[in-house]
Amino acid sequence: MSYFFRLMLVFGILSAALQARATELVVLEQPGCPWCRQFNAEIAQAWPNTPEGRIAPLRRVDITEPWPKDLADVQRERFTPSFILMHEGKEVGRLRGYVGDEFFWFRIGELIAKLPQ
Repeated sequence: MSYFFRLMLVFGILSAALQARATELVVLEQPGCPWCRQFNAEIAQAWPNTPEGRIAPLRRVDITEPWPKDLADVQRERFTPSFILMHEGKEVGRLRGYVGDEFFWFRIGELIAKLPQ
């Protein structure tokens, strides 16, 4: 493998990683949450293959664990699941709860529409 090819490969991986972190959908969950299980069954597995999932990859945060340092400025939730759309480290908006796939897709579409172009 040529040096140039390796360099381009590393650059591509780093670029994708940085881009993925620029916008993300943070999912707040906790063990034993029945609505979290329903979200996982109905949405989470397909999320990476959707246009929304390519824009904002899922990032799971267990609210019973220590709060991530990079989310220090984000208000914590006690209600799970909750979904926080983040862009460049700032909250764009959030959804509290999960009541089914139709409502979720509609509301997440509203949040994604708020992202800067």
